[in-house]
Formats: sequence, C-alpha cells, structure tokens
Amino acid sequence: MHAPTSTSAPTHNVGLVHFALAMGGFAIGTTEFATMSLVPYMAQGLGIDAPSAGHVISAYALGVVVGAPLIAVGAAKLSRRFTLLLLMGAFALFNTLSAAAPNYHWLLLFRFLSGLPHGAYFGIAALVAASLVPMNKRSQAVGRMMLGLTVATILGVPLANWLGQAVGWRWGFVVVGVLALATVVLVAALAPRDPPQHGASPLKELGALANGQVWLTLGISAIGFGGMFCVYTYVASTMLEVTKASPAMIPLVLAIFGMGATLGSIIVPKFADRALMPTAAVLLLGSAVALAFYPLAAHQLWSIALDIFAIGFLGALGAVLQTRLMDVAGEAQGLAASLNHSAFNTANALGPWLGGLAIAAGYGWTSTGWVGALLSLGGFMVLVVAVLVERRTR
Repeated sequence: MHAPTSTSAPTHNVGLVHFALAMGGFAIGTTEFATMSLVPYMAQGLGIDAPSAGHVISAYALGVVVGAPLIAVGAAKLSRRFTLLLLMGAFALFNTLSAAAPNYHWLLLFRFLSGLPHGAYFGIAALVAASLVPMNKRSQAVGRMMLGLTVATILGVPLANWLGQAVGWRWGFVVVGVLALATVVLVAALAPRDPPQHGASPLKELGALANGQVWLTLGISAIGFGGMFCVYTYVASTMLEVTKASPAMIPLVLAIFGMGATLGSIIVPKFADRALMPTAAVLLLGSAVALAFYPLAAHQLWSIALDIFAIGFLGALGAVLQTRLMDVAGEAQGLAASLNHSAFNTANALGPWLGGLAIAAGYGWTSTGWVGALLSLGGFMVLVVAVLVERRTR
C-alpha cells in the first residue's frame, strides 16, 4: 500500500512544494553535520574537553531516535502540513536556544530537544512529496526532498563552520534557526492544505511495529548505512595522518562527498522508480566495493577524493528505502517513514563506534573502510532476507 495521492495542489506548484520541504532538510543537514566540525570551538568556549563536547552530537542523535516514533504516533490525527509547521517551529526554537545555552548541561538538553523533530519531519515530508506525483515517480520526489540534506553538506556546513571560526560556535546554531524559520514560512505558503488522514489513529500507526517487512527495511538502513558513517566520521583524521594532506583540503573533500550525495539523490531515484529493490541491492554492493577500496585510496589526495565522492553518491540508498517503506507500511505510513531516520541515526552511532574499535585495536585509520564494507554487506544480506520473505509470503 502506498501513501494516498493528494490533489489539493496544482501540478505546476509541485516543484515549489518540494523546494519548501527541501529547505527543512537543508536546515536539518546543516546542524547535523556542522555540529561535528564545531566540536573544538564548543569545547573551548564552554571550558570542557573535546570528548565531552562530542556528547553534544550523541544527544542530538538520541533525540532523533526517540522523537521520530513518538511524534509520528502522537501526530497521527493531525494534518501533515500542520505537523510539518509544528516540527520546523520547534526545530527553530531549540536550535536558537542551543545558541544561547549558558553552559554545557543546558546545551546537551537543547541539542536533545533539537533532535526530536528531525526524523518525523523527514518522514512526513517524504510522504507529502510523494503524494504530489504519480506512483512511478515517488522515489524521484523523495530524492528531491532529500536534496536539502545533501546540499547542506556543500553549502550549509561550510557556512556554519566558517561562522564558528570567525565569530563563535553559537552563530552556527543561529543560522540553523533562521533556516528553520524560513522553512516554516515556505511550507505555510506553498504546501497543500490537507485534511487529517482519513481513519488515522495512533493505534493504526503502531501497527507498523507488527510488520516484518518494515523491520527488515529498517534493518537494511541501520546496518547498511553504518559503513558510510564509519568512514565519514574519521575521514578528516585519515587525511591528516595517512594522506598527509593540508588541513585546508579537508573541507574541500567533505564538499566533494556532498556533491556525490547530491548527484546520487538526483540520478539514483530514476532507477529506483523502475526497479526498487534491485537498485537498493546495487547501491549496497557498490558501497561495499567503494568502502573496501578506501584503505588503498587514502594514501593519495586525488584517490581519496574520488572514493569519497563515490561513497557519497551511493548514499542515495536513503531515498530508495524511504519509498520501500511506503510500499510495505500499510496504514502506518507516518510511523514507518519516520522510523527510517531513527534507523539512519542508529547507523550514525553504529558505524563510528565499530570504526573506533578497529582504530583503537591498532588496525589504523584506514581500517574504517574494511569495517564499513562489512556493514554494507550486512545490509545487503538483510535485503536478501527481505526479498525472500516477501516472495514466500506472496
């Protein structure tokens, strides 16, 4: 079953609606990735060590994991447009409060609260984006909505990092607050005015938890995406210690990752709309190859940049799995779509943790590539199970 198709917005407005939804992704992507680069400045400004400042990132991720299912269930009877406005309003508020946090503990709280709307926003925005196009173009619609997240790694993150260095880390969160408010204005002006989903209820949303295919799809995301985060988290350290690159080259390579992710979000969904699960399988196997090549590529600047581009491109798996959840979630569209981002952030915790264990065990910075490749293969194995189970059920 798929999300019902809306007819409340004229066709010529679809691109503008997708742009408005993508702006929210741009705000979320900016704060999610830029916070990692602001850790040294937060540590200095708050008088704490870097590992403690790193807990700010964990607090946000925890908020995402907790908030996605709770909000999706709690907002089941609200219209999607109204829910998006509430979520982005809250996101603007809590990021602004993060900028004004008087001390470390308040910052932890505000980062946790900032993470709460993240998953639910992406999940519901994906449903809105897909509802405005024909069935055979849903993945492309989700990919366009997700462009905000990938473009943030090219434009938003460097801007927030530059402000953090030039005028203080707090301004990075101020920028995100402004972007979130801009999203509220755009969604209010452009998104279709939809009624609450007919027959929707928290109980029906919770029905997703009894659906084996939902869990298998989430497993693909939680494990398969771990490889990308395993490498991305330590790429700066790898470039300094292994590639022997200038620190000035690190933002460039990270921007190249963003370019790959952006192109992937544009190109890959066109194939997914024709053959969804085969496309997901190719992406996972391709990621395994790109990640396995990383230990070799890390020794030269040109090769690590090329490999990072490929890893970013293959990260388009997110839009593919979002569409898969629409197919298998039945009447629990909101919860299933939102849980995808809980799974995504589980991968964000799992990948760096396993990569860190490999580094600490003495296997070197490049060992994250091998760990990442195994995670991608693990996601592929879950995908194979999902396909076999589905065929047996049919």
